[in-house]
Amino acid sequence: MARLTQADLVALNRAFDDRSPQELILWAKETFGERVAAMSSMQESGNVICHMLYSIPAKLPVVFVDTGVLFQETLDTRDRLMQHYGLEIETLTPTLTMAEQTAKHGILYLTPEGQKQCCEMRKSEPLDVVKGRYDALIGSLRRADGGRRGVCPILAIDSRLNCLRVNPLANFSDEQLEGYIHEHNVILNPLHKQGFSTIGCNRCTTPVLPGEPKRAGRWRHLGPWSVYCGINPTDLDPERSPAVDFPQDLVDRILGRQTDFMI
Repeated sequence: MARLTQADLVALNRAFDDRSPQELILWAKETFGERVAAMSSMQESGNVICHMLYSIPAKLPVVFVDTGVLFQETLDTRDRLMQHYGLEIETLTPTLTMAEQTAKHGILYLTPEGQKQCCEMRKSEPLDVVKGRYDALIGSLRRADGGRRGVCPILAIDSRLNCLRVNPLANFSDEQLEGYIHEHNVILNPLHKQGFSTIGCNRCTTPVLPGEPKRAGRWRHLGPWSVYCGINPTDLDPERSPAVDFPQDLVDRILGRQTDFMI
């Protein structure tokens, strides 16, 4: 096995800044073959990725985490994407239902520490089942979302899942996103038209007022507006995702090089 660090990806991330999202998706498919999937939480950016998979076309599976307390509109959006785009969407779920979790741990999301524990059990742990199945996961993070995502790289190390996170929309502006949605009539979660700029669990997500930051509706009762669930490694401290272990030939494919083992 060979070690791939975030530092190893600096030059490639710079080169990829000029690539289109579709080109980056095709690079991931060519590089990782059957060991790459996309992720979507059924929000605007994730749905744009799903449309791109459909329109390229790129036959890639999509991973979706159903926390058990999502809005019905979110689940309906997943079903529409499967029906209209012909996507294979795998739904992952927590071990405990929300009722079982509450009976065992109480109402966790009422405190900052409890929120972290709740998100860990309902969002992050379900995703652990794909560890070892995929070497890359295509996400939909954008720098235009601000906060910690303002410097989101296109390629990011995920040491927890020992995979590479690929964010083809990292440098997509709000205008580009809206333009793509309107041009291609992308299927959207109807909650976006009801004032929800970002959409998560029904316990912890509210609409956003005009002039508020995009993430003001997430965990509003906890504040500040920079709270994240932790499912994306780039939302955490860099030290949490330093490196992954891949076969040498895969590291070479990612970095576009050939290793000479002759001495």
